[in-house]
Amino acid sequence: MLTTCQRDVDRLASVAVTEGFIAGLPKAELHVHHVGSVSQRVVAELAARHPGTVPSDPDELARFFIFKDFPHFIRNYLAVVDLIKTAEDVHLITSGVAADMAAQNIRYAELTVTPYISITDDLPAEAFLEAIEDARRAAARDLGLELQWIFDIPADFGMPAADLTASVALDHEVPALVGLGVGGSEQGFPRSMFRDQFDRARAAGLHSVPHAGETTGPETIWDALVSLGAERIEHGITAVHDQRLLAHLVQHKIPLDLCLTSSVALRQVPDFDHHPIRELLAAGVTVTINTDDPPMFGTDLTTEYAIAARLLDLDERGLTELALAAVDASFATPESRAALRAEISSYAAMPAP
Repeated sequence: MLTTCQRDVDRLASVAVTEGFIAGLPKAELHVHHVGSVSQRVVAELAARHPGTVPSDPDELARFFIFKDFPHFIRNYLAVVDLIKTAEDVHLITSGVAADMAAQNIRYAELTVTPYISITDDLPAEAFLEAIEDARRAAARDLGLELQWIFDIPADFGMPAADLTASVALDHEVPALVGLGVGGSEQGFPRSMFRDQFDRARAAGLHSVPHAGETTGPETIWDALVSLGAERIEHGITAVHDQRLLAHLVQHKIPLDLCLTSSVALRQVPDFDHHPIRELLAAGVTVTINTDDPPMFGTDLTTEYAIAARLLDLDERGLTELALAAVDASFATPESRAALRAEISSYAAMPAP
């Protein structure tokens, strides 16, 4: 019989092996925000460049990224947005996000971009789009990272934001744009109010990827499904409270893009052990693992996979299946999906060092 000490040693060794496996695992990320992914180092650089309400001191900035609740998060998020004033700023943050992703062996990402909160008279749509496109091409060329965009309507800004977002998406040539989303507050902003913009986007061939069921109940998820034709739901954790909704998600193969640390940090669940990921998977719902706004929540995709491994008691095979699920739920081309699936499977088949 193993002693308690030996069991602890074996457990820690197993954790180390799992973390090493996750670090090298090729991954896809589907729910991650453009501005919300900017590292604190780059935020500090922008804060020094454009002095204002966001501190540039590292210790003060770390405290700035501790959130009391969802409204507090939105206020501070928008304060960071206000630091992005030029096309050079846009290129800087996009390139930085790409480098951080590549360092985690993320091979493919659908980055949620919110044009409305960055486009101004001084930073017109054309300059904004050119900056993200230049950074996207460089990421593919230099880092082996494929980026695609989901343009996001910030609900808190109402119909002007919805109309501008749809215009930027549909009236410009935007390589790698795959979807339209809506984020921000759910309370007071029913998803149905954006039906027209989503109808036009879907008619143009874009996918529907709204946030829903993060800070409100299952009714918002139903609204996103019925009114917006949602093909994936960002968050969607309150689906667990509606058995009919769970059955619908399973029947129609609609994945939920979960962000474990985000839900805890924003007090949507009290702690990781109360996150409904186990119940969702037990119901047969497809889930993907993502970061939402990683530096703001002190996480990254490698960490999120490690948390999922603990909550779900996953071994390397289970982690591989989780990575493959994200690829299958993505809007990548069939060729990109096949290539990434093959890379993940090849990595998983390698003998342990």
